[in-house]
Amino acid sequence: MSIHPTAKVHALAVVEPGAVIGEGADIGPFCSIGPDVTLGPRVIVKSHAVITGWTEIGEDSVVFPFATVGEVPQDLKYHGERTRLIIGRRCRIREAATLNTGTEGGGGVTRVGDDVLIMTGAHVGHDAQIGDRVILVNHVAIAGHVVLGDDVIVGGLSGIHQWVRVGQGAIIGAVTMVTNDVIPYGLVQGPRGELDGLNLVGLKRRGVDRAGITALRAAYQTLAQEDGSFLDRARKLAEESDTPLVREIAEFILSKSDRSFLTPKGGR
Repeated sequence: MSIHPTAKVHALAVVEPGAVIGEGADIGPFCSIGPDVTLGPRVIVKSHAVITGWTEIGEDSVVFPFATVGEVPQDLKYHGERTRLIIGRRCRIREAATLNTGTEGGGGVTRVGDDVLIMTGAHVGHDAQIGDRVILVNHVAIAGHVVLGDDVIVGGLSGIHQWVRVGQGAIIGAVTMVTNDVIPYGLVQGPRGELDGLNLVGLKRRGVDRAGITALRAAYQTLAQEDGSFLDRARKLAEESDTPLVREIAEFILSKSDRSFLTPKGGR
C-alpha cells in the first residue's frame, strides 16, 4: 500500500494493501478501495463509493456516493482475466454510476477521457472508449465496445447499443435507443434513434464560424439527397470538400463500422 502523506483516509474507509493513493486525495467514510486501484493527486472519493479492479483515476476527479467503479464486466465470456479501467483527469462520477473493466476479447481496457461527467445511475460497459468532455446524463446505458468521440452528449435514459460509434460533437436526445453509428456533429432523437440534423448548438458553442456551419449543412444535404448510396455520397464529400469538419464526417463514414450508420431522413 502507498498512501501519500498528504492524503486523507477516513477511519471508517477500507483501503486494501497494494492500493496507491496520491497526493491530497480524500477518501470518505464507508468507502472500499481495492488492492489494484490507483488514485491520482487530489482525487475525492465520497462516502459509500466502491473502487475496485485494476483501476486508475486521474487527478482532480470526484467519485460520488454509491458509485461502483472498476467491477468485472457484465459479459458471460469474461472468465476472470486481468483487465483495466482507466479514467482521466477532472472527471465527475455521480451517485450510483457503474463503470466496468475491459475484456480480453475487447482489447482489455475500458477508457474514459478527461473532463467527463457521468451523471446519476449511468453505466459504462466493458471495453467502451469514452472521449474527452463527454456528458452522460442520468441513467444512460453505454454498452460494451461503444466508442464515443470528444464532446458527445447523451441525453437521460438513453441507450447506446454494443459496438456503436458516436462521432465527435454529436448529441443524442433523451429516451433514445441508438443501434447504429452516428456521424460527427449529428443530432439524434426519437425512441428508435433517427439522425435528424446537425448539433448546431454544440457547433456554435465550440466557436465554429458561419462558413464552417454552412459547409456542414451542405454536406448533410449531400448525405441526405444526392444520388448513389450513403457510402457513395461520403466518398464524394471526401473527394470534393476542403473543409476539415466535412472531411472528418466523410472519413468517419468511410472507416470500418460494425453497426452500419444512422442515415439522414430521406437518405438510403
